Amino acid sequence: MTTALITGASSGLGAEFARQLAAQGHDLVLVARHRERLEGAARELGTRYGVEIEVLAADLTDPLGLGTVVVRAKDPSRPVGILVNNAGHGLLHDFHSNPLTDEVHHLRLHVEAAMSLCHAVLPGMLARGEGQIINVASVAAFLPRGTYSAAKAWLVAFSRWANVHYRRSGVAVTALCPGFTRTEFHERMGMETRWYPGWTWLRAERVVRDGLRDSAAGKAVSVPSVLYKAVVLASRVLPDALLGGPARRPRR
Repeated sequence: MTTALITGASSGLGAEFARQLAAQGHDLVLVARHRERLEGAARELGTRYGVEIEVLAADLTDPLGLGTVVVRAKDPSRPVGILVNNAGHGLLHDFHSNPLTDEVHHLRLHVEAAMSLCHAVLPGMLARGEGQIINVASVAAFLPRGTYSAAKAWLVAFSRWANVHYRRSGVAVTALCPGFTRTEFHERMGMETRWYPGWTWLRAERVVRDGLRDSAAGKAVSVPSVLYKAVVLASRVLPDALLGGPARRPRR
């Protein structure tokens, strides 16, 4: 087994990636802002699965925090064989209503941090002739829905190119594109979700399982569930006015 570095590992999909990869026997490097949550997860997973776990508390929108994680990702004495770029958050309001600083941090987290960590791990993976990178994007990447969609579209485009370019050298790069998933994501951004029917929601366990399976198979894009595969297909033919969807509502 190898070492997996997971960003945004304290909750949601990141925590589920940590659980499933630990269950497979991989050692872990868990990255998030909240040290206490990471250390709790490390104790639980280490005890349950008997794997070695490192904790890095870092804000990936801060150059110093990102730099700390990049240094660890590059360390040749402790090579990273699986990278999961999962850290992310949403913005509730329209672009013109958000402070520019929020938009810049949003872009740094989704694009700059993921790009920096891909750049950090790729030389080692290529030298060893094997490796997996999973960039957690979203089905929103295929829809016209603000800067979140734009950032996730970058991840999809980059992953598609990188998978073609590096797959021949043994490194798979996969963009995982779930739809609505039962995590803390929408609650943290203050979004009202009760208007969306239950059948549109995926379980984190299923999303991660599908992502790991498709990454192991060398796929460039992974879209869990028939429903969201249909959404991606529809995005190619339906007008943008329909694909934009309703405005997000704040939680009451």
